[in-house]
Amino acid sequence: MAASGHEAAHWSDIGPVTASDDTIMQWARANESVVLTHDLDFAATLAVTGGQKPSVIQIRADRLTPEAIGAHVLNVLQQFAHELAQGVLLTIEPGRARASLLPLLTQP
Repeated sequence: MAASGHEAAHWSDIGPVTASDDTIMQWARANESVVLTHDLDFAATLAVTGGQKPSVIQIRADRLTPEAIGAHVLNVLQQFAHELAQGVLLTIEPGRARASLLPLLTQP
């Protein structure tokens, strides 16, 4: 990712692997970072809390290797750079991406 101009770190290099999703979200918000995940819980947290930051990118794919999805993820990062800076839930699937601006509105 660094070669493409993006800085990335795995959470285990930042904090304890036992950290809660809330802890990860708080750290990302405080450090103006984006959460990249395969876990749907982060999107649920955004929906429940009405959070405006941090942006979350959720990968919905079976093959998660850089060879399988790396180029697509990098293209989506470039395509949605403005939205990621503002606050967005970005879902990346093979061959497509969907963006939902934050805060997510839940139906009553």
